[in-house]
Amino acid sequence: MNTTPTTGSMAENVPELLQRLRLPTMASELDEATKRAEANDWTPKAFLGHLANAEVEARRVRRVARNLKASRLPAGKTLDTLNLKRYTLKVRRQVASLVSGDFLDRAENILLFGLPGRGKSHMAAAIGHEMIQRGYKVFFIPTHQLVQRLLIAKRELELEKLLCRLDKFDCVILDDIGYVQQERDEVEVLFTFLGERYERRSVIVTSNLVFSKWGQIFKDPMTTACAIERLVHHSTILELVRKKSHRLEEAENRNRGVDINTPETDTDSDPEREESGSKR
Repeated sequence: MNTTPTTGSMAENVPELLQRLRLPTMASELDEATKRAEANDWTPKAFLGHLANAEVEARRVRRVARNLKASRLPAGKTLDTLNLKRYTLKVRRQVASLVSGDFLDRAENILLFGLPGRGKSHMAAAIGHEMIQRGYKVFFIPTHQLVQRLLIAKRELELEKLLCRLDKFDCVILDDIGYVQQERDEVEVLFTFLGERYERRSVIVTSNLVFSKWGQIFKDPMTTACAIERLVHHSTILELVRKKSHRLEEAENRNRGVDINTPETDTDSDPEREESGSKR
């Protein structure tokens, strides 16, 4: 007795087979793709390629959504909402280079310095959002919160487990490291975290304190020097120098009735013009 499936029965089973193979997008797109293939005389290879591309793109979208949820990046703090015209030409060029994501492949760091209100957190988050779109895993957390998590994990003898979970992220963004005033045990866990990622995974650090004042954070001069050395060894440093805090600018604009969501032009000076002028 011949038990070979007929062509008709095989065609009817395709959606079920695709589901069993965990190809839900190919299954859902099958009928529409079949109609388009018949109408446009697609080759079998073109038909299969269309379905495969749809599955790959759907998986990418789902992966980005999962990674974005896990990242805890501030919503809305993207490059689209960051007015790069406020910054120097050097910073704009640095950002344009960094958003490619190559620094993550090289396990390099990004250090953002500037006074409060200069957009450090926004810029760090914006770079993080770009990395998520490129398929990387990012985790955003205020430094003091990370220190407390590490400290609790150490007390519960689960520090190694937490470090392993953090190691799954290509980049950890430590926001506002300058606001942390740590005790000895807190310094130790933060230093351990930085040491674990050294030359293996990237960190992005924002700080309103220049390196010469990092002794306020790490207390011990030797620990401070070692922490700085490990962060700087493979890093890009962005110095966000602006005359006013962006929060102050927005408050002044609101008082003047200016729409702060409209991209502004530089009224004080154009960094690009300044740089070209300095070469004359």
